[in-house]
Amino acid sequence: MPNVDPRVVRPVLLNTSGVASAVNELRQQKASSTAEMWRLLTERFVVDLDAAASLLPSVEPETQWLPARA
Repeated sequence: MPNVDPRVVRPVLLNTSGVASAVNELRQQKASSTAEMWRLLTERFVVDLDAAASLLPSVEPETQWLPARA
């Protein structure tokens, strides 16, 4: 979580449609990666993290398979 001033009022996004419109707007402005999108969302809005997680793709590590035994 970023260090934000609690006295500054930020817009509240509590449903998926509000988060979706904010994500679309941020994507058009300057967010180039998912990490950047998370940072901008949490800096500019009070956001429902579950709603944001349902919209933003998660970065899964590549599966590392062990060699087969002979």
